Amino acid sequence: MPRSIHGRMIVISGTAILAALLIAGWALTSALEGIVTRGLDQRLDSEIAVLAAAIGPDGRVDRARIADRRGLLEPEPGWRWRIVGPDGTLGSGDFPPLTTPHPPGPSPDPDPDEAGRPPAPPPPGPAIQGPRPAEGRTEQGVRVHARQIAIPSSRGPVTITAAAPRAVVARPIRAALVPLLAMLAGLGMLLAAASLIQLRLGLRPLRRLRDQVAAIRGGMLSQVDEDQPVELRPLAVELNAMAADSERALATARASAANLAHALKTPVATLALDLAGDPPRAAQVARIDATIRHHLARARVQNGAVRAATALAPAIRDLTHAIGRLHADRGIALSTDMADDLAVAMDAQDLDEVAGNLIDNAARHARTRVLIAARAEERQIRLTVSDDGPGIDEADRIRATQAGARLDERGDGHGFGLSIARELAELHGGRLLLDEAAGGGLAATVLLPRAARTA
Repeated sequence: MPRSIHGRMIVISGTAILAALLIAGWALTSALEGIVTRGLDQRLDSEIAVLAAAIGPDGRVDRARIADRRGLLEPEPGWRWRIVGPDGTLGSGDFPPLTTPHPPGPSPDPDPDEAGRPPAPPPPGPAIQGPRPAEGRTEQGVRVHARQIAIPSSRGPVTITAAAPRAVVARPIRAALVPLLAMLAGLGMLLAAASLIQLRLGLRPLRRLRDQVAAIRGGMLSQVDEDQPVELRPLAVELNAMAADSERALATARASAANLAHALKTPVATLALDLAGDPPRAAQVARIDATIRHHLARARVQNGAVRAATALAPAIRDLTHAIGRLHADRGIALSTDMADDLAVAMDAQDLDEVAGNLIDNAARHARTRVLIAARAEERQIRLTVSDDGPGIDEADRIRATQAGARLDERGDGHGFGLSIARELAELHGGRLLLDEAAGGGLAATVLLPRAARTA
């Protein structure tokens, strides 16, 4: 069974249509066979009536009368007749043995009346009542269909049988089977097309609801449309309630992070001033400050609810301008390569944390240049920051993204830049990839959720 609802309904509909067509074909074929068989029975009953007219009250057969009607009794090859009476058997020479559902037997001996006298003989003339069906097969294996009747006479019963090849029934059925199958095939195609249209129209609200949920995740909508079919309306209401709860939780987390940052900012700054003359302790205070910023950045998106849409190019231009000024004394050239209409589904501050850490890390290790490039890939933005520095060995790339890990002890870094970028990217449904840049150096690529196009 397919995993999709659409596929499952197609399988169920196809199975139901096929079963219905098979049942309809069987029923129509049976009905057609019954109609043809009744027509054949009427012809055989007419032959029996002709034969019965040639039998006298005493059971004798008028052979001359039968000879005059020979063309009527055997209209086609394979048609047969037979009369079995007191004087013997008369009829077709190769008459096959028959099996009847209720074979007619000799009439029972009549009971005497109360005085002991035998009953009166039957009235003159044969009594033709209720021919019975019978089936048989010739020595050559040809099936035949027959009608049989027993007529009483003064000398005993006379059995009359008329038979015809079973092919007389099969021929018209085969002739009608081709148009019947064509009709059923056309009906099946029509039902299949109707089922596909029904499925497409019936599942359209689900696809629309899916697109609206994706739009909420991408920051283009704040809630789904609750004007849904009756079966989907409770789901839409629950989705909106969940989105509202996530929004409130995210706002609470951001407020808590801001409050914590505000509460710690002054004590940490004061402590840094107090320890300005003690470089080792000042370095530890700076490390504490970086650790606080790292965990506050993680707390801001802990709930993973993304509503904002931030234009990428303006944010990157602001970051490159600010970081370029910080490294102006080294002459590092920072350049960008991205379209102006790209947008990421994340808050501007989160984007600054991710991209800022990557660009600052590249600028600190670059020799002459840093390139920031971005392109859209379906529902993601691939943002790559490349430098021409020493790079990172492949064996150390995983360790480089761990919090507090420093592969280069030179400079004033604290080992949180790549870890912050990685964790923020993962909390937004993306990831961070480290690779070797073209011409040497490090290429740090982060995959971020794509938002709607912005001006």
